[in-house]
Amino acid sequence: MPRIVSLIASATEIVDALGQFDNLVGRSHECDYPERVLGLPVCTRPRIPVDGSSREIDRLVKEAARTSVSIYDVFEDMIERLEPTHIVTQIQCEVCAVSLRDVERAIARGMKSRPQIVSLQPNSLADIWDDFRRVAYALGMPERGEEVVSALEARIGALASGGEPRPRVACIEWIEPLMAAGNWTPELISLAGGINLFGEAGKHSPWMTWEQLEAADPDVIVIAPCGFDLERTGQEMYWLTDRPGWRGLRAVRTGRVYLADGNQYFNRPGPRVVETLEILTEILWGECRHDHRCSEAWRVMMSM
Repeated sequence: MPRIVSLIASATEIVDALGQFDNLVGRSHECDYPERVLGLPVCTRPRIPVDGSSREIDRLVKEAARTSVSIYDVFEDMIERLEPTHIVTQIQCEVCAVSLRDVERAIARGMKSRPQIVSLQPNSLADIWDDFRRVAYALGMPERGEEVVSALEARIGALASGGEPRPRVACIEWIEPLMAAGNWTPELISLAGGINLFGEAGKHSPWMTWEQLEAADPDVIVIAPCGFDLERTGQEMYWLTDRPGWRGLRAVRTGRVYLADGNQYFNRPGPRVVETLEILTEILWGECRHDHRCSEAWRVMMSM
């Protein structure tokens, strides 16, 4: 039987969707869903404080990048004791989660279990589906991977929505400094019936300026910072609401600014990208095409 250590939250959800949760033996500090994963040994930790402001976190991350220092610790001794057959990590972003480079450094001395490293590369929806296949293949169950992908694609197809006129949407992935959502999010906005204004499908999330946001004057603004839950996002909104031009934005005047849980949904490229599309559909059209509303995952920002 495989013994899997997941070092990225989305990979934990992929392993669970493939029916392999019981073969997980270790997790990253960020793996928190499904909830029972919290009982597994933790194999990583951040080297920078993650409770600072958006600006402070950005400063620390950029300092680490300049000195080529990872912002995560990998507990080699813990992983050695767990004797994994597979370690799942990613190469998409060295800020969002433990990277392939971190894992390779950690196991460079060699491990008795000689684990296979499975590295995910989620830049687009198609890449996310390929990651399911990649994990399934590594675990010796390619047919199950295809079944799960087909089911998720069918759910995505059923959710694709829209109306007229199509709202112009700015999705913000970091607040200070401003960063637009890229990768798979522009695709989800389009599938939900919106017109994505910033960020390009399949490409990394780009930095943007306040002047660009103000000039675009979107119909809808969705704030879903990477790694922040709904409460934390609300606490950081002063970076935007304190700007002189904030109240003049069309989305603010019409009450169409929405806060969303970026940590659990928008920035997690696993099976819950479907729920992210559900959230966007609800936000843009007020439609509920499933058995439950994701009401705990997003809310309308109150006027300020």
